[in-house]
This record gives sequence, C-alpha cells and structure tokens, in this order.
Amino acid sequence: MKSDLEISQETQLKPIIRVADSIGINEDDLELYGKYKAKINFTTMKNFSKKEDGRLVLVTSINPTPAGEGKSTVTVGLGDALNQLDKKAVIALREPSLGPVMGIKGGATGGGYAQVLPMEDINLHFTGDMHAITSANNALSALLDNHIHQGNELGIDPRRVIWKRVVDLNDRALRNVIVGLGGPIQGVPREDGFDITVASEIMAILCLAADLDDLKARLARIVIGYTYDRRPVTAGDLKAEGSLALLLKDAIKPNLVQTIYGTPAFIHGGPFANIAHGCNSVLATKTALKIADYVVTEAGFGADLGGEKFLDIKVPNLQKAPDTIVIVATVRALKMHGGLDKAELQTENLEALHKGFANLKRHIRNMRSYKIPVIVAINEFVTDTEAELELLKELCEKEGVIAKRASVWENGAEGGVELAKAVVELIDTKDANYVPLYQSSDSIKSKVNAVVQKIYGGKEVSFSKKAENQILEFEKNGWSDLPICMAKTQYSFSDDPTLLGAPEDFTITIREFVPKLGAGFLVALTGDVMTMPGLPKKPAALNMNVTNQGEVVGLF
Repeated sequence: MKSDLEISQETQLKPIIRVADSIGINEDDLELYGKYKAKINFTTMKNFSKKEDGRLVLVTSINPTPAGEGKSTVTVGLGDALNQLDKKAVIALREPSLGPVMGIKGGATGGGYAQVLPMEDINLHFTGDMHAITSANNALSALLDNHIHQGNELGIDPRRVIWKRVVDLNDRALRNVIVGLGGPIQGVPREDGFDITVASEIMAILCLAADLDDLKARLARIVIGYTYDRRPVTAGDLKAEGSLALLLKDAIKPNLVQTIYGTPAFIHGGPFANIAHGCNSVLATKTALKIADYVVTEAGFGADLGGEKFLDIKVPNLQKAPDTIVIVATVRALKMHGGLDKAELQTENLEALHKGFANLKRHIRNMRSYKIPVIVAINEFVTDTEAELELLKELCEKEGVIAKRASVWENGAEGGVELAKAVVELIDTKDANYVPLYQSSDSIKSKVNAVVQKIYGGKEVSFSKKAENQILEFEKNGWSDLPICMAKTQYSFSDDPTLLGAPEDFTITIREFVPKLGAGFLVALTGDVMTMPGLPKKPAALNMNVTNQGEVVGLF
C-alpha cells in the first residue's frame, strides 16, 4: 500500500471555502491561510452559539504500545463513515507538535485513507499556532527576567521561579540551563529550563479558554514563581496578560481543514496527554457542536490519561459530556500487553491476546464508571487472523460491550460504516448520565487517590516530602478545589512503563506538583516523566527532505 504522504499528495482537495459552505459557514466568516486552510473568526462562533449542541463522540484507546493503535486514524475514519451514512459529522482533533513529528511518534493527522489534509502543512507549521504559543510563553519569561533585572519591585526570588521557556522540538540538552550569565548588564543569573511547547501552561489555557476575555483572565492567573517570603507571583502581577493575549489573538481561533473525503475537520491546540491534559480546544469543540449533528473528537494516549482528563478537566469547561465513548484497541497491541515482543506479533497467539485483554477490560470498566455508553473499535491490521479478531469480539461481548471491526486505514470511510452505525444506534438507545470521578471540594490527596485507585487500579499513592509540603502550601493558598492533571507514562497504568497489561498492587509516587492556575488544574508529576522529551537514536527527521520543486519527501 502507498505511504500516507503519497496518498495525501494524490488526493484532490476541495477549496476550503467549499468545505466551509457545506456546514453553513460563508467565505466572509473565514480567515484564509491559502487555498486549503482557514481560521474561524469570532463573529462566526458567536452567530452559531445559540444553536443546540450536536452529539459528542469521544475516541480514546488502550495503553499505547510500539505496535501502534491508530486512534487518530479511527477518529478520522469514523467521522468520514458517519457522513457516508448521511449524518452531518465534523471531526475535532489536536494539532501535531514538531517534536514528535521529527522524533519518533509521527504526526497526528491519521493514516492511510483516513487522514486530514493537507497533512504536510498540518504536521509542520500549519497556521502558526504553535509558534504564537511559543512566543507568548517566552515573552513572559523575558518580562519576568527583565523585572528582576530592573530592580525587582515584586521581590521575586530567582531561586523560586517555576516558569520555564519552551521550544516546539524534542531537545534534551535544554532541560536544564543557566540564564543571565555574562555580568551585571546581562541580567540576574538563575537556573532555568525548557519544556516542549505543548507542555506549556499557555497551550492548556488556549485550549480551555471560552473567549478572549477568559483567555486574558487565565493568563493573568499563571503562577510564575514566589517572592522571598514565599508568596506566589502571577503574570497578572507583572501586568503581562494583555501583551500575551495580543500574541495569541489569532492562535485562539479554531482551524478548519478537511479529510480525504471532504469531511470538515477542526484542528486546534495540541497539549500532550502524558504531561498535560491532552485535548483539543474547547472553542473548536464547541463550534463543531453548534454546526454538526455529530462531532467526533479524541483525547491523547490511553483512556487512563487523555480519556480521564477529557472527562474530569475538559468536560466541566466544555459544559457537555460525551454521548458515547469509543475505545480503540488492536489485536497486535493487546498481544504485546499479554507478554509478546514486537517481533512476535505477526504470529497468531490467542493465549497472549486473552491475557492482554485485561488492559482493555480495565479501560472499559473505567469509562463506564462515568455512566457514559461505551463501544470498542477493533482497528484491523493485515496480520490479524480471523480467530484473533473473533476472540477479541467475544471477550468484549462477555463484558457487555459491543465491539465493531474498523478497517479505515485500508478502506477509508467504507471500512468504518459498521462502527458508525453502531455508534449512532448506541447514542439513540442509551442515555449518557455523566458522573465525575471526584468533586472539586475533595482534598488534593483524595483526588489523586481517586485517579490512582479507581482509574489506574493502583493500591496506594506515595507522596514525596516535597509534594507533602506543596499540598500544605496549596491548601493555604486556596488552590485545593482545582482538578488534578496527572503527568504519567502513557505505556502503563502504573508509573513504570515496563508494567504492561493490567498490573495490580502497585504504588504510584507523586514526586512534586506544579500549580497551573491559569489552566485551572494542579499537575502531579509521577515517576521520571519529562516535560521536555529527547530524540531517539535515529530521529524520523533524518528521513525527511524537500525537492527542488518544493515537494515534501519522507514525512511518514
């Protein structure tokens, strides 16, 4: 089969004006970025705001493995298939980060015949949102260091600055740096570091803000550090929120593109789910809900990360819960969770599949605990045998869950029609009665324990001395009503990436917290999870190039 890039480059795209017109958006309502990309302006969003919401479908998955799950691919294929059934469907996805694009994971535009396009543009610079977020983040760093250099009226302790600079690349050499070296006129020396842009609180703020006023209010609440007497200092104390919002005034507007089949797709915001909340923007999802009868969206990595955060962080901000949840699983990945090495996955092994099903079973149980109907999408691979596919379907049915096979990567929309029919029927016949995992009034420790014990299946939580002290500080500051955003490995329910399947009796260690008051949550750092990834030994970037005619080569 052709590569994703070849399929993308051979597809005849519709002008984005025509795609917008198909969902009731006029050319005057668009801000065009060339022929095939556009942003939706605030007037358009306001005009649609009084319409009733469509149905919301959340696509999540089992814990990812190197074997690949194809969550984005299934999300795109399901949206295409719903339109094949004459349902007015729109897709809402996150923007890819250059870090993993040039590293190892690849893009976030789907694959095969279930892609959003133009994939080269989306996976690279797109409409400049990532660069705007990077600039806003680093502008705050510059204003902070300038304030300290120019007399430090607020009494900021350089040793207790928690705000970091960012870059949208995987660059381990920047994790820890010293700034301000070179003498008195170069600033005040202090320890600093870089995160990847998608881990920036400004990314989370952009994705959770309801409008420009809310954006400014959230930016003002960012905690950048502490004074010498340990009082928190915010971006608002620096009076920085106005200039930061100015840098984000276009980035906050949702982006509109299309799939291979011409299905409208809003791609906006891109926080990782292992180190941030892992969901596309509230504004994009809300706009899609007002425009379409069905909106298919996704949350990063497995249901223990992106799925849980969608339900406990995004839903309260979106003010709408999913009408159904689709959990993507593959035979290959479940066999790996059952103990096989990647090299063994092409051989039929029902025993390993049965054992690895424990991972999917726990995700099913978890998503059902929110009182939302669940369906499993079996993403087919050519190496799957009929016996394996039937066994997986039977195991799901024993759990009382419908499982439908999807072959959208190979067959496009046609390969997702049965899944789409089942999703529509499930929404029509079973009501969602969303129940959150915890209440905002619960203590910080209670919230962390709820996630670890009810979602991860862990036995207990161990808090470091630093984390214990932070909890006391946060309670004193009145921050304990905020939700928890766990920063954890995506590969396991535990904080140990080697513990696959459905481990039990493990302890999760919280090494420290990071207050994200602008985003509206507290990040709990577990294990050795990094907020600045590194490149692999052979980065994907080494295979990429561009011809003399400007044609992209080697991008997946």
